[in-house]
Amino acid sequence: MGVNLDKPDRWKADVAKSVDMYNDWFLKFAPKAFRETRVETTKAVEHSLDITRHLRDIGPDTFRANPTILPTLRMSTCPPLAVDRLVGLAGVSDSLVDNLEKKQRLPPRMPAADVDADLTKIGDIIERMADPDIFVWLARGDEPTEAETHRAATIVADRLCGAVANPIIRNAQEERQLAAIKKWLEANGYKEVPAGARVDFRKMTPGTFSFRLNVQVLAGTTKPVNIPVDAVIMPKAAKAGQLPILVEAKSAGDFTNTNKRRKEEAVKMAQLKAAYGDDVRFVLFLCGYFDSGYLGYEAAEGIDWIWEHRIDDLSELGL
Repeated sequence: MGVNLDKPDRWKADVAKSVDMYNDWFLKFAPKAFRETRVETTKAVEHSLDITRHLRDIGPDTFRANPTILPTLRMSTCPPLAVDRLVGLAGVSDSLVDNLEKKQRLPPRMPAADVDADLTKIGDIIERMADPDIFVWLARGDEPTEAETHRAATIVADRLCGAVANPIIRNAQEERQLAAIKKWLEANGYKEVPAGARVDFRKMTPGTFSFRLNVQVLAGTTKPVNIPVDAVIMPKAAKAGQLPILVEAKSAGDFTNTNKRRKEEAVKMAQLKAAYGDDVRFVLFLCGYFDSGYLGYEAAEGIDWIWEHRIDDLSELGL
């Protein structure tokens, strides 16, 4: 018997309560999470301005010493430049830009002369398109004041954070969800596995739990891969050889994205069953916009869930 997957008569009411809970959290805490990230990002932008002599020295040496600065530079132009637009405008290798953006490094196999040539082109584009309304000192030809530097850094930081607003909110919500699970488990006599401890999820001690634990499955037919699981909980009454409960924390601020991504959980469930058999227990911990279409799909795949607004349902998993 399931906790929620076999009770469609209460899905509608639970969806409404879950949406209300997410919206309440968003109004209270999302602005704070965004602001805190923006403060840290502003400091990083100020550092980028300092090492580029306030956008007057964006050459190969600067990139080599600071390969993380490209996103900041892209947001410093008028208009801000998407990655593909920068590649096209500068006529540079998309591999070089991809390495700078995603891996914060220069492409290891690209000839040094070609790297320097492309970095020079990127620097030329950034300097040519630097936003004159933000970096007012460029037109004056003098040094910026401290206030002007901070103001410019704040604007660029806002652009950077705006481009990744959803991940910022999603990360803050995930941290809150895991904190809620931890609070419930500890209140019910469970102990967290020490941070950094190397633990095989199949050998966890009854009455313990761990967050963000890697579980090995097979990709395709032979290649083993690790999939991260948000929370792994070994029931206090677990018998020898019993698998722990695997929990995926999920939140959503709209209905569209959840239905686009609902197959991800089904794939993970299939991989876990293929590796550990039908006894594996994989459940979702939901808060936000998960409608009946999403719930029906997960239920059809045999995936159960716990609503955060009714977190005591965790006890129905045998915890």
